[in-house]
Amino acid sequence: MAIDLIKDRGTPLEKQGFSWKELVQAPYSKTDDDAFTRVRVILMNGIESEAIRFSHACARMNRDLQLPLARVRRIEQHQQTLVNWLNPPDQSPLETTIGFEQVAIEITAALAQQEPDDYLAQAYRYGLLEDFDHMYRYSALYDRLYGQDANNLLQSYTDILPGRPTAIEHRAPEDELRIPYDRFRAAPITRLNALTLVAAEHQTHDYYMTIGPMFSDPLARQLYAEIASIEEQHVTHYESLCDPHESWLEKWLLHEACEAWNYYSCVETERNPRIKAIWERMLDYELGHLAMVRSLFEEYEERDPAEILPARMPSPLAFESQRDFIRETLKNEVDLRAVGDSFVPARQEPKNGASAKYRAQVNRDGSPSEIIASGYIWTPGTELARMTPGTQAGGYRITQREGRA
Repeated sequence: MAIDLIKDRGTPLEKQGFSWKELVQAPYSKTDDDAFTRVRVILMNGIESEAIRFSHACARMNRDLQLPLARVRRIEQHQQTLVNWLNPPDQSPLETTIGFEQVAIEITAALAQQEPDDYLAQAYRYGLLEDFDHMYRYSALYDRLYGQDANNLLQSYTDILPGRPTAIEHRAPEDELRIPYDRFRAAPITRLNALTLVAAEHQTHDYYMTIGPMFSDPLARQLYAEIASIEEQHVTHYESLCDPHESWLEKWLLHEACEAWNYYSCVETERNPRIKAIWERMLDYELGHLAMVRSLFEEYEERDPAEILPARMPSPLAFESQRDFIRETLKNEVDLRAVGDSFVPARQEPKNGASAKYRAQVNRDGSPSEIIASGYIWTPGTELARMTPGTQAGGYRITQREGRA
């Protein structure tokens, strides 16, 4: 599918709209559909949520843009409703949580590999190893509460192993801010990558803050509280990579391009034909939004959108297992720590620094993520490796075994 982000008009805004029946369509199957269909739904819900969040912030600061923002935002809200309601009712909040972490792991790994800026790629790999550990902790909770194996949801695409331990991920704000890309020199894909991760992580934070109090198990409530705090750090981590000097209209243009690119990626990779048709409609709508914002950009800033956007749609995001890349990253970088805007070996982190003091404060009564995983070792029945106590990442090492555990 050839798409020109500078010329394609998509569906005009005045022809976009939904009935209530269209907004509430049959959900995907958590067992029969491919796990990456869930990944797409969760990601695109986050992308739409970010679009609405940005639109409200922009409207509060730009009187002249309030009406066009409101018109687009109404459609975006309905798009988000349609996408979010694709989640099935028999998927529990904890199962959806495991889906959120699969999104964070696989999408971040895919973006890290296509990112041309070495510093941003490092920042993505750094965050990846933390979400990887969150998956392990939530899988332990899933086993604790329901006696269920998270791999039934993950479909063997994503490993369930410790990453950078959640208990040591807590950082002071001064160690969470990164060096932003330069808007004059950054490749278009760099800007789209950053926005994608901001959207995904912000949605994850908000979801955990919403459902965490719904659990009756005290340790589950604490685990959600702990990991929600890390997700807020991740939003700070990723949003600080975006150039703060971009104008409001420049950012709006990038948000629309980001939505179009992500929907395009869904169209190109979706296996369920019914869901694919939804992605195709959403892509046409986003191209219509992008066309409108291009006109506003030309009118108000008297600039050519080609300064910001590539003519050709970037290659689609890979919705596929990134296991080999993740394992290599885990092996090489799990020991890194953030100090200021740099990533350094753990031995170089100041022992009396701001982050060390912050961790001592929040962990003074123990870490829920450590307690929940105490004695938990996930052993897949179809793989030839198991995790046993050792010296490598997160206090575990891979050993060979014979047969099923």
